[in-house]
Amino acid sequence: MTQHSRGQARGIERLYLDFDSFFASAEQHFNPDLRGRPVGVLPLDSLHTSCIAVSRQAKALGVKSGATISKAREIIPDMIFVVARHDVYVRLHKRILSVIESVVPVAHVRSIDEVVCNLLPSEGESGGDLAGKLKMALSTAFSDVLTCSIGMAPTELLAKIAAEMDKPDGFRLIRAGDLPQALADIDLGDLPGISKGMRARLDAAQVHDFAGLWALAPKQARAIWGSVEGERFWNGLHGYHTERPATKKSMFGHSRILPKDWRNPEKVKICARLLAESAGRRVRRAGVRATRLTLSFRGGGNRKPSASRADGKQWSWEGLFAPARDDHTFMTTLGDGLAEAERNLPFQPRSISVMIHGLIGEAEIMADLFAASPAISGRASETANRAKWEKVSDLMDGLRAKLGPQALSMGPLTDVPGGYVGAKIAFGRIPDEEDFSGPPVADEDTHFVTF
Repeated sequence: MTQHSRGQARGIERLYLDFDSFFASAEQHFNPDLRGRPVGVLPLDSLHTSCIAVSRQAKALGVKSGATISKAREIIPDMIFVVARHDVYVRLHKRILSVIESVVPVAHVRSIDEVVCNLLPSEGESGGDLAGKLKMALSTAFSDVLTCSIGMAPTELLAKIAAEMDKPDGFRLIRAGDLPQALADIDLGDLPGISKGMRARLDAAQVHDFAGLWALAPKQARAIWGSVEGERFWNGLHGYHTERPATKKSMFGHSRILPKDWRNPEKVKICARLLAESAGRRVRRAGVRATRLTLSFRGGGNRKPSASRADGKQWSWEGLFAPARDDHTFMTTLGDGLAEAERNLPFQPRSISVMIHGLIGEAEIMADLFAASPAISGRASETANRAKWEKVSDLMDGLRAKLGPQALSMGPLTDVPGGYVGAKIAFGRIPDEEDFSGPPVADEDTHFVTF
């Protein structure tokens, strides 16, 4: 392991493991009849939706994630569609972590299907042997349909790139001495962290290919990115570790695509309430308070040739309140926002988002002497009133934990098509068990689309 001028050792120190078509592979794992067949995973049981994941077999025939049902069936007429089961995927994810840990410790979980492992020098030098042990352990514990691609390199960024270069079910090792030749032919758009917007910035800086990117100086990268992230990217790409500061949670929020028959005011209110309830429970579990709630809608837009939809119409409303952690405050504020939307929303919404933010730790809150004083009318002070509603919210959380997620609700228990309101898996966030509002779905209970 050699030392370089920047001071960091550049041996093989990181392993990146990325599962192939995870949602679809999970469905094939739990239902052997689906193995070897083209499968699409949908967010809800409806004709008017798109695939959030497709199996390896479907990808090989030309169907991509995000394809509409009609587009997928143009390519594969007998393609099978199932509805996503997020709690099942989370349970599987936890079991997978245990198996990986039996071979090499997991340093970071980056998403439901991606993990990073820090390697000892001996582990890094074992290269393909270590990757083979991981693949064998996973295949033995589960099935050979839950495949993964593994990359190994000096840094996490390079290891992730390596894993992406040999998919599916591949392995690639990039040594510091292999650079930049090992990546010379890669398209900039295939690099993690290079979004369309960043690609436009690079083009404006006359960086059009990997050679141009590699030739940048660290300060140039920082200027193009407009932040220290550019310099961190440069370091990772060149094989140098940089410690990323711990992130501080800034918001709790959920969004939802509304089925066509859920785009009327009454059902929009129900969906908003359920999203706000879930976000509020997360606020309390984090031990913080919030000071703002934002209600947002998207709508309109025509489908692009890629089959995705450009939601050109947007509308947002924000409400402010004293630092709070109780559902009464959140729901009262949400009600104000919904009333404003009913008066002024200029389009029929396709999606809704509720975000609770302006987070403050308990230690950061200074007592409001005026709020603690008795009201002139003799009624309870604002502080006492808030404390009462906090006890109610805590009691409801406790009863839900003890009796099940459907034991209590702020309003009528309602099943939104597709379920999992506030508990869908998003990149970088894996729901907690407490996020799921319905009874657990059995692993083997595949939800086939009924159309």
